Amino acid sequence: MRRFTHAGPYVNGDGTANQSGRRISAHAVCTAIRDDIVSGTFPPGSRLTEEVLARRYGVSRVPVREALRTLASEGFVTTRRHAGACVAEPTEQEAADLLEVRALLEPLGAARAAQRRTEAHLKVLRGLVRLGQERARGGRTGELRPLGDWFDETLAQASGSPSLAGLLTQLRLKIAWVYAAEPPVRPVDTWEVLGALVDAVARGDAERARAIAAARADRSPGEFRLRRSVPAARVRNTGPAVRTVISGS
Repeated sequence: MRRFTHAGPYVNGDGTANQSGRRISAHAVCTAIRDDIVSGTFPPGSRLTEEVLARRYGVSRVPVREALRTLASEGFVTTRRHAGACVAEPTEQEAADLLEVRALLEPLGAARAAQRRTEAHLKVLRGLVRLGQERARGGRTGELRPLGDWFDETLAQASGSPSLAGLLTQLRLKIAWVYAAEPPVRPVDTWEVLGALVDAVARGDAERARAIAAARADRSPGEFRLRRSVPAARVRNTGPAVRTVISGS
């Protein structure tokens, strides 16, 4: 259970914190709830009540209410009549759409990074590639996923567009929510591709960076499987609704 014990945003248990403090607390609570949704602590369809969440995180109901509104706008939460807020239940089609959107946005982000990256971004990206290649060659595959996430986050930030970086981050979280990523068969090759991507970004070659990112996204859909059962989209006017269940682990 995550609780926030630092002084400031939550000193007023009645939710009368000042506006600045409320924003900070809502952001922290939003991150905590989102993490619990992505990890499966709150499964799809489960109800999210302000009172229970406030007690879980040790905060007032005010930041919880704001956090739920943010998560609803992001698609992690839905609001049902007479039921309040619930964890969203993405369909198979919605899950597939996430990978298609990723294939569109990641090449754009890579191209923008080649045009706008800073030396600080390059230093981090090169360091991550070096670590990833070392871990892959040493067979330490369990350490590669966090490095890959860090790489993608840094590359998104290097795009110089907060809006685009935010979309890419939200997309990555949603994919982690509905899909379980299978480890690549040849992790050394995967990190060599990332090294080539960083080289293109360093040279300012936007088209090369875009092409590498597009090829990477095109290959990787087979590395994803649905993490949990999701409902198929209902077929209208063709008889009863048809649902196909894909089991995951």
